[in-house]
This record gives sequence, structure tokens and C-alpha cells, in this order.
Amino acid sequence: MLTAKPMNAAQQNAYYQELKGKIHHRVIDLMDLGVVSTMTHAALTPELGKLIEQILQQESVPLNQRERAQLIQEMVHEVLGLGPLEPLLADPTIADILVNTHKQVFVERFGKLEATSVQFRDEAHLRKIIDKIVSRVGRRVDESSPMVDARLADGSRVNAIIPPLAIDGACMSIRKFSRDPLQLRNLIEKKSVTPEIGELMKGIVQARLNTLVSGGTGTGKTTILNILSGFIPSTERIVTIEDAAELQLRQEHVVRLETRPSNIEGKGEVTQRELVKNALRMRPDRIILGEVRGAETLDMLQAMNTGHDGSLTTIHANSCRDALTRVETLVAMAGLNLSTKALRNYISSALDVIIQLTRLSDGTRKMTSVQEITGMEGDVITLQEIFTYEQKGLDQQGNLKGRFRATGVRPKFMERFAARGVTIRPDLFDAGKVYEC
Repeated sequence: MLTAKPMNAAQQNAYYQELKGKIHHRVIDLMDLGVVSTMTHAALTPELGKLIEQILQQESVPLNQRERAQLIQEMVHEVLGLGPLEPLLADPTIADILVNTHKQVFVERFGKLEATSVQFRDEAHLRKIIDKIVSRVGRRVDESSPMVDARLADGSRVNAIIPPLAIDGACMSIRKFSRDPLQLRNLIEKKSVTPEIGELMKGIVQARLNTLVSGGTGTGKTTILNILSGFIPSTERIVTIEDAAELQLRQEHVVRLETRPSNIEGKGEVTQRELVKNALRMRPDRIILGEVRGAETLDMLQAMNTGHDGSLTTIHANSCRDALTRVETLVAMAGLNLSTKALRNYISSALDVIIQLTRLSDGTRKMTSVQEITGMEGDVITLQEIFTYEQKGLDQQGNLKGRFRATGVRPKFMERFAARGVTIRPDLFDAGKVYEC
């Protein structure tokens, strides 16, 4: 029989975790897994609650009504969901969940990291949750393959790494995605972009300019990619290619492709490069590549240069110039033997626009630069900045102050706008219009 004794807070927590573990095992023993697999979540939840209540009565566990209800809820999360992570996943204010071993969980709210009281029972408990996540999308994580990228049912991105690579124990990061994807108006309200930049973004997509979204980790590259893709006409066929499918396109005619890791024998891997090559045979009007990080960069540039204009992709880089340098490096990884000048000329003819995103020190995210690729001067790819964000210091609350402004440059791609019937306001590039934020 399960019994409780007077104990301090640490002992109570240890006892509570042990109690949950024992009840969990009892529930699994008593459940008919064959029947459970045929039931919906809504139908199974009350039945599971009755079973747990029955176990608590049989064991005469000394819990008050509130503690009993909490335990039942946590056990429902354990059996049907992702255990201690469920309340964090349900919290709309949380953007990232960072599990640093089973003893420590951090979250990000409004751009700031904060510790939580959430813990896993032990290392085995955390590994079980990780296995549950990755197995749902046909992936695996073990000592022979200790790193994995996966996703949750709602599209949230998951990365997990386990020993021997993670020295102190398994770690997991979850990048949550809103059930209601951010729209352009949301970014304008958050002062991440200005209405003028938003209008230009819409025109860039409608004029079928090849666009590279650049930024560091957590700057909102996927969010911008979602917003840009939302401007694609519903009459066009879109093919998306990702390592872990997370784009949330609203059009009807979308084909989603996802890479596949190798199996336990080291076979069966399907890379982004292979998917890009296959996508070209699928009669796409637009190709959206979640992120270029390897040899697939060459195939993406070839697609942009051979009639698949209007393609979109992202890259990790700290500036527009760095993004071009990284593209050059990634193309070189594909083994293409071209001179530096020829390679840069190839890149400059494929890409039209670079959008730079930055996560500032106060946690806010800004579109800090929109630049046009104008061609080559000697051996250098030439860029001209259209919009920029300038930091101006801190206010009394410690928040960054800055301003958006147009540089006054009228981009060369306006000819493409006119040719495709895309109209924008004539004062869009007025350098005198400044947005303080």
C-alpha cells in the first residue's frame, strides 16, 4: 500500500514523483492498449480519470481533493500527452521550452528566459518523452544516433540530444508555433516592421523576386517566410522542402516535402538536396526551402536561375553581406568548380532581395535591413539598401530605442514590378518618413 509520512518539501516532491511513477505503471498494466488505440482523446480522457481515481481509492493515498485533481490531470498528461511539458505547451505566452536535463526546464516569454518549477521524474522519464515525440514522426534517437530534429503535431519544432553527446543528460528544445500564424498586421503592431516595408514585401512576392531571408537563431526567419508565402496567389502550385515540416501555408495547392534521416543500418536517408531535385520534376510555380545549410544551396540557385522565379528560402547569417558569403561557402560544399567571380556572378543573377532579421538585446525582433542585389562590380556582388533600422540607445526601462527609415534609394526591381502589374505607393521610398520605436 502507498503511504505518506511527514516530510520536508524536497522529500514531499520526491514522494510525489514516486507516487506518480507507481500509478503510471498501474494505469499501463490495467489499460487495454488495443481499445485505447481506437479511442479519441476526448473519449479517453474521462475514462482515464475514472481509472486513476479508482487506483487512488484502492491504495488509500492520503491526498486532499485539490491534490487528487492535480494528480489525475498530470497522469492524463503523462499517458496521453508529453507529461510535465503539457502545461507549458498549452501556455500561449511561451515561445520556447528548453529542457536542460530532467532537473531543469526554462521557457522564453516575450523574449526573456525564465526558470520554471517543472521537472521530470528522472533521466529515464525524460528519455521516454523524447522517444514518444520522435517516434510519432518516424524518427529515432539512441546512442548510435544521439541527435534528432522532429516536430509536434501542431508544427512546433523539436531538437533533442542525448548522451554521450549531452554530458549531463538528455536535453531538448521546443520552438513553439502559434496555432494562429502571425500575420503582417501583427508584426506592424509589434513594431517589427513598418507598413511601408510590409507593402514592399507583398510586392516582392507578387513580382516573383527570388528572396533570401537572413538572420540568427530565434530572429523569426520562419515567421517571415510564412508571411511572405501568404502573398503567393492561390492559383499557383507551391512545393515546400524542410528538415522538419513547420511552415504553415494557407493556400490550397501546396505540396509539403520533408527530409528523412537514415535508419538504424545507416541507409534510407533522403536529404534536402535530393528533395530539391525532385521538386523540379513536380511542376512547381514556387519552391520554398525552409533553410539552406548544405549542398542543396547550389540546386536552389539553379532552380532560381532556370525559370523558377519567386522562390523563397532562409539562411543563418548576421548581415546581408554575411548571407552572401555563406551562400558562396555552401555552394562550394557542393563541389562546383567555378572561379570566385563566376560563382558570385551566378549568385547575383539568382537572388534579387535579401531581408535581414535581428533579435535585439531586449528580446525584440526587428527587420533591420531590406537590400537589393544589383549585380557585380569587379569581383564583388553589389547591394543597395532600401530600408534600414537604426538603434539609438536605451529608454528608462532598459528597452532599446531606434527608428525605421527608407534610404531614399529607388530599387532597380521596380521595373519588374511594373512588368508584372504590381503597384505600390509612389512615396514608399521617401527618406523623410521615419518610424521611431
